[in-house]
Amino acid sequence: MPGVEPDSVPVASVPVEELPIPVPDVPGADATARGLPRREDLTLRQKAIVDSSAIADLALRTSIASLLSATMVPSIAGALRRTEADAEKKHLKFYAELAEAKDPQVSFPAPQELPRVSSRPANPVAEWVAKGNVSNIRFRSSFAAVNPDLRDQCEGFVRNNVVHAQHWRHGDGPRPTLCLIHGFMGSAYLFNGLFFSLPWFYRCGYDVMLYTLPFHGARAEKYSPFSGHGYFAHGMAGFAEAMAQAVHDFRSLLDYLEYTGVDRIALTGMSLGGYTAALIASVDDRIQAVIPNVPVVTPDRTVDEWFPANKVVALRDWLAGTDTALVESATMYSSPLNYRPLPAKERRLIIAGLGDRLAPPEQAEMLWKHWDRCAFHWFPGNHVLHVSQPDYLRRMTRFLAPFMFD
Repeated sequence: MPGVEPDSVPVASVPVEELPIPVPDVPGADATARGLPRREDLTLRQKAIVDSSAIADLALRTSIASLLSATMVPSIAGALRRTEADAEKKHLKFYAELAEAKDPQVSFPAPQELPRVSSRPANPVAEWVAKGNVSNIRFRSSFAAVNPDLRDQCEGFVRNNVVHAQHWRHGDGPRPTLCLIHGFMGSAYLFNGLFFSLPWFYRCGYDVMLYTLPFHGARAEKYSPFSGHGYFAHGMAGFAEAMAQAVHDFRSLLDYLEYTGVDRIALTGMSLGGYTAALIASVDDRIQAVIPNVPVVTPDRTVDEWFPANKVVALRDWLAGTDTALVESATMYSSPLNYRPLPAKERRLIIAGLGDRLAPPEQAEMLWKHWDRCAFHWFPGNHVLHVSQPDYLRRMTRFLAPFMFD
């Protein structure tokens, strides 16, 4: 693996304060052996930040839940039709049986062909942000729905079946590559590049890959009201297949990186991206290190707290006579809690915000316990205001360096 090129800056010497978006540097900390801190363990300043962050998050959560409610309204009509309700129950049984087997290679089959990737230079703004070579890549997805009954439906998603990503590369590549998976509705490359301080990681010597989840950004189907709409527009079975495709298409991206000579890949993601990153780390052993950031791990339980979406879901389930136990079993199909992680314990790091009310920190703590109480860092902000981001970027850098650079 090539070393850091002469005109880039060694990892340890890049000042983390030089971030594209300044945020308050209020320190968080690593969790203790018992997990996240209790309220009485926090300083007065940390308590104030956590409380104010939580209030702000509740307003954002209600806005997003309202969008989801509108997305799920058609499913209420479907619940009234016996044939559709019976089909959904059949689908739930299919995913519940897969989940019960706990075999990630059966649940998420590997791509069978190398993707034919096309590449073009990104816009000048992207290159200015990265201060390096940036290209937008795309290729046709080879994904076929895991559930045979849904293959025709999934094949009909024309735009979704073209995979998109953005690649930041150094001139002397291939380099160790940090892959990022965005959160729900947050697919814009420029936003993610700045929010996650990717120019800083690029200066540290990493190549960077930003992966677009299914139904987001350029993958959103025509007339989609917002980026990510398709994730929740087709019922629980549609969500399961969206997650299966997210894993499949990312593995195709790994095939492409491996073909170009990359042999060290770290993966991070935020919220839905953290959920996806944790799941991929249970499926593909080419991930050297994984860092879920404010992850969700049980989306069904999380939505139970999202008013008014929780009321729409409850009404739909009541009308359809949904078996709650069956739903819980089926949702485990795509949960990282259902599979063992492949990276060694010392190569797993979880990040959580104590004021997060979209992906409550209890979700991250569930993953931490499942992952054998691996490295676990918290900050006193919420889902989108990552107070102490410089602090956790330092933590990420110290964590990644031994695995990514000699």
